[in-house]
Parts: sequence; C-alpha cells; structure tokens
Amino acid sequence: MTKISAKCKLCRRAGEKLFLKGERCGTPKCGIVRKPTPPGMHGAKGQRNRSEFSQQLAMKQRVKRIYAVMESQLNKYFQAVRNKQGVTGDLLMQKLEMRLDNAVYRAGLASSRRQARQAVKHSLFQLNGKNANIPSIELKVGNVISIKENKKEKTYIKQITQAMKESKGAGLPAWIAIDPAKMTVEIKGKPTRDDFGSGIDSQMIIEFYSK
Repeated sequence: MTKISAKCKLCRRAGEKLFLKGERCGTPKCGIVRKPTPPGMHGAKGQRNRSEFSQQLAMKQRVKRIYAVMESQLNKYFQAVRNKQGVTGDLLMQKLEMRLDNAVYRAGLASSRRQARQAVKHSLFQLNGKNANIPSIELKVGNVISIKENKKEKTYIKQITQAMKESKGAGLPAWIAIDPAKMTVEIKGKPTRDDFGSGIDSQMIIEFYSK
C-alpha cells in the first residue's frame, strides 16, 4: 500500500483538497480521495462539535497551508491591514494573493503554490525586467512577471510556456493577464472576494487574531 504523504494529511485534516501537490490532487491518487477521514487512529470516528475558537484556528491553519506561509508571515499581513480602510478580511487575502509565488501559480506557470515558490527561489523569473527570487514579494498593479531568457530552454519552462500558448489565458482570474507571444504575466488589478476560493472565511481569521 502506497504511503500517504504529509501534504495529503494536511488536506485530510482540513477536510478538503488544498491542492498542495499540484496535478496529483486531481487524480485518484489524491490522499483525500483514497482516505477522506482526518489522520490519526480516531479519524474515522468523526470530529466533535468544535468551539468557535477551534473553528477560527482551523480556518487560519487552512489558509496558512493553502498559501504555504508561516505563522509569523500571516500575522505580519494581519498587522499591516488591521487599521486600513476597507474589509479587513478581504485586505488580508489580497496580501496573500498578491505574493509573487501565488501570482506565478495563478498564472499557470506552476502546478501548485509550493512548486511556484521553488521556481521563484531558483531564479526562473524576473519582475519588471529585474531578477526576483523572493516568493513573498508583494506585487502591485502594473507589475510584469517574465521568464528569464537563460531559463527558457529548460524542459519545465518549455512545458509551461507551451501550455500558456494553448490556453491563451483561459481560466485565469480577472486580475491577471498573460501575453502568450512574449511569455509575460501582467498584474491588471487587485483580487476580489470571488478570487479567494470557496471555503475560505477570512473574517474568522481576523476574529482569531483580534482576540
């Protein structure tokens, strides 16, 4: 029997697919498909009714796992938006969505956020014509992500650029636009609540940090 990976256990704990393993998550090999109960010897017995605090904690943990950020990073984003005008939860999610690694993933240049993070760290991309290898760089409207010229012959890059040409931007969120001819990604706007994905209640995270 194939061992279920640690990443798959995170999805089982959350009770839903977090798409941490890219294409594998859409196949029958997905851990939550093979074993849809929480990990642990008592997982199949279900969970007790959880308190409000535990639900808020679970939501915070879910978002951390989805975006592959550490506790200190998520808390830092909260502190940055807590006193700003607007819906605090939406502003927090915008911070996460506007990270460079997430934009690479959203644009289809990686099959998962973790793969996108690794690709950024390996200096595969440029931001506004300059080298960018820090996944947490916060993008702004008008920023352009491009593939470094000396990386375009890599097999991985050839595969994603071919997929980019074939898709012609189909399925991309409205705040991202691709140029298949130039192989660039432009940030056209800021993400809205519709872009955050179902199952995410950002207000619960705000309430957790506000206690």
